[in-house]
Amino acid sequence: MSIAERTATGPSYQTLTVKSEPASASDSFSEPSLLTNERAGLFRVKNIMLVGIAAAVIVGSVMGRRALRSRRVSTENLVFHTVSRGDLDITVVEQGSLESQKNLRILCEVDDVRRDGTQGTPLIWLVENGAHVKEGDLIAELNSAPIQEMFDSQIQEAEQARERSMLTQAAYNNQITQNQTDHAKAKLRVKLTELKLQMFVDENNGTHKLEVEAIKRKIDDLNNDILAAQASLELKLNDKKGIETLFHLGYAGKSELDRSKLEFLQAESEYAAKINRLRTNLSRLTKKETYEKEMELLSLDGDMQTASRALEQVVRDNEAKLSQAKTSLDSSQELLKREEEVLERYEGLISKCKIYAPQDGMVTYASSREEPIRPGAPIRLRQHILSLPDLTTMQVKTSVHESLLDQVRPEMEASIRVDAFSDELYTGSVKQVAVLPDQGNWFDTETKVYETTVVIDEKVENLKPGMTAVVEIQVESLPNVLTVPVQAVVSRGSERWCYVAAHGGGVDRRETELGPTNDRYVQVTKGIQEGDRVVLNPNSLADQEPVHKEQTKEKNEPKAKSKELAAKKSG
Repeated sequence: MSIAERTATGPSYQTLTVKSEPASASDSFSEPSLLTNERAGLFRVKNIMLVGIAAAVIVGSVMGRRALRSRRVSTENLVFHTVSRGDLDITVVEQGSLESQKNLRILCEVDDVRRDGTQGTPLIWLVENGAHVKEGDLIAELNSAPIQEMFDSQIQEAEQARERSMLTQAAYNNQITQNQTDHAKAKLRVKLTELKLQMFVDENNGTHKLEVEAIKRKIDDLNNDILAAQASLELKLNDKKGIETLFHLGYAGKSELDRSKLEFLQAESEYAAKINRLRTNLSRLTKKETYEKEMELLSLDGDMQTASRALEQVVRDNEAKLSQAKTSLDSSQELLKREEEVLERYEGLISKCKIYAPQDGMVTYASSREEPIRPGAPIRLRQHILSLPDLTTMQVKTSVHESLLDQVRPEMEASIRVDAFSDELYTGSVKQVAVLPDQGNWFDTETKVYETTVVIDEKVENLKPGMTAVVEIQVESLPNVLTVPVQAVVSRGSERWCYVAAHGGGVDRRETELGPTNDRYVQVTKGIQEGDRVVLNPNSLADQEPVHKEQTKEKNEPKAKSKELAAKKSG
């Protein structure tokens, strides 16, 4: 029975006397002995016999108890343990087998490039089976001559592809620059025509407005000049008339008369010229406002539309030219990429023809159903050539029962002991616990165990894969708790108790409540105190053990029924 179960009741103390004095006749017991055969007989007799049998059972129980109490018990055969406080380590102990933490499988990474039907690359050298090698040592070599020939040929193909890629890259870059230039010119033309149109139609500072105002100012100036010329003409006319009067009176000479006539003619000519210029500017103003404005608007609007369409055409042409250049560039670069990948593949295959040990270990040839692994044998791609277990880093593959699964977690500390080297104790930790139960045990489908890996933290020597090992996983550590040896606890049904040395030479039965346990000690949470001396061999007290409460209940059932039947019959 499990000693980890706990009872809900408090501690009760029952003293089993081991003194040499005989028991008095007045001692009474509330728990009769278990009489299974008598109980079975009680249900097979008639109601009248039940009363007599029940009475006999009661008398026999009392006499048996008195006889038990009267037996002398020797304490010489009892072994005691003094209860104390201490740290209790809770562990899970399982058995498993050793394996390497780094068991590398060396596979062939060389593809057959010859395509000659041999289906494999010949193995020209291989290290001896069972040899111990160091990291970086050459352990196998495949024939690389056919791959080297194809590698040399591929170099020329890659160089030609690289040259074409450079030319198409330059053409693509030039096309980008040309497109930018053409697009900038087209945008500039659109902007200039747009500015010309805006400048012409501006109501405040436009070219048309300024030209009209210039003509109007000139007309105003001409009007002023005409008024001045008209005044000058009238003045010259008056002068001429005055000179003519003086000439007829003899007060002015011929020259003065001619001069006055000339000045009058000049003033009259200037006045007429200004009138003509005024008429010309008025005509220009009418022409500018009526015809030239509309003509200029149509011309500028046409230039604007033409420039916009030219810009759209440049954009489409640039896209087409750039797309063509990009296609050529992508094609050449893709070709170069393929050629370089082939070249790199051949170079990698050549380097993989020599296989070096990735770690220290012992060489183990792979077993093959076909041709054995040996020099000269063709090796296929991804074929297992050999294994290289590292015997200095080992781990234990074990299984944990489902009832303990919730206690075991990765990174828990553990100790490992190998059967072949039982004197050595290794330290380790839990690496992983499987999520699903192990499906390998087909014969016992009811028991579910979960594969667990425990690694040995230290470097080891002389350990081999497959050796049997026992792991002890440190689940929990309870500091400063009361503990008793597991053999000191008596378990019957749901009850747990210990026998404790009593003052005066006897032993007491004390019901206890237990906590976590390992395979040696169990925590006591109630019923035992520090300094108590518990019996380590409680089986020697089995004859003096009082009857279990459940047994007493079963034996009291026939007695109660007998009393009930007797009462009914007498009634």
